[in-house]
Amino acid sequence: MTTAVAGDLYYDPYDVEINANPYPVYRRLREEAPLYYNEPYDFWAVSRYEDVERGLADYTHLISGRGGILEVIRADIEMPPGVLIFSDPPIHTMHRRLLARVFTPRKMAALEPDIRAMCTTYLDPLVGGDRFDFVADLSADMPARVICTLLGIPDEESQLQVRNNADARLRTEAGKPMQVRKKAIDDGSLFADYLDWRIEHPSDDIMTQLLQAEFEDETGTVRRLTREEILTYVAVVAGAGSETTTKLIGWAGKVLGDHPDQRRDLVDNPLLIPNAIEELLRFEPPGPHIARYVAADVEVHGRTLPAGSVMMLLAASANRDDRRFPDGDTFDIHREIGAHVAFGYGIHYCLGAALARLEGRIALEEILKRFPEWEVDLPNARLAPTSTVRGYETLPTFI
Repeated sequence: MTTAVAGDLYYDPYDVEINANPYPVYRRLREEAPLYYNEPYDFWAVSRYEDVERGLADYTHLISGRGGILEVIRADIEMPPGVLIFSDPPIHTMHRRLLARVFTPRKMAALEPDIRAMCTTYLDPLVGGDRFDFVADLSADMPARVICTLLGIPDEESQLQVRNNADARLRTEAGKPMQVRKKAIDDGSLFADYLDWRIEHPSDDIMTQLLQAEFEDETGTVRRLTREEILTYVAVVAGAGSETTTKLIGWAGKVLGDHPDQRRDLVDNPLLIPNAIEELLRFEPPGPHIARYVAADVEVHGRTLPAGSVMMLLAASANRDDRRFPDGDTFDIHREIGAHVAFGYGIHYCLGAALARLEGRIALEEILKRFPEWEVDLPNARLAPTSTVRGYETLPTFI
């Protein structure tokens, strides 16, 4: 078993060349070093589907309370209350139950007319032209506006500020780790005025529901959320709800541009689009890896990883593991996919998964109605410079 740099095998989540196409390195990791150690950045990584799924489910040894990003874990910052993705039971259990009340299937489904109307607003003016940028013309704005509508933030200027705020927090200098401040987690101050407005003017939105919710906390006390907790909740939901869906729609443009025959299948039969979204999530997940702090010694592939280590769970590699998905490096919208780990697994499975799928489906339906054919302008397409999500910040196409 290989557990360190094996010959010329090297994986680095910050390496620009690797990030441009990490899948050959992922394949080698799965075959040559299923438990891999990166010495420069001092982390372990697993890359096979079975190992990633097991790691995501093991909240006893591999905890989230120190963060889910390598740089955040290393910064050793204190997490404010309400950061669902960076918490562990019993706090996590309480927070998740509370948020699950507002991320209901009914509320998600009710957004479909609004999402379709937004897509129409963005796409109709482009009909008859010769270019369309999947990111700049649609996905950079639409998901942020959708999540803000759900939260209860009505004006467009603030909606775009939410998008810009989330984008700025994730950006890195090419080839380098993200700079983490001691106050790295958004405290939600951007939403303070809206929260005050909702206190006086309740409505049918997440902010109002959080203000009115009563719950039993980890001490057994029945109470309402504090102002700080609500603002953090809103900030986390806003950030998570905009960035990853932006990348999903960008990947739809790139991958379907590379597979025009399958794109034509979707034009001829739009009922295939939901499965195509699942295959896109498997093939190019916006979140390529998830970090965990090793809270207690854990055995992986015959080696004991000591408490205090950091584990990287390479979800993008797992989603292409031939052991789970035959011919995993091949994109196939007709594939019977089953489960994948693009949205995580276990207690931290993404609460917004249904919304991301809904937005992706509607966006692709509306794009294909207007632009059944396109060719990606690769010389002018740029991957976003982040170490936490992977996708395009601009994806221009000829239509």
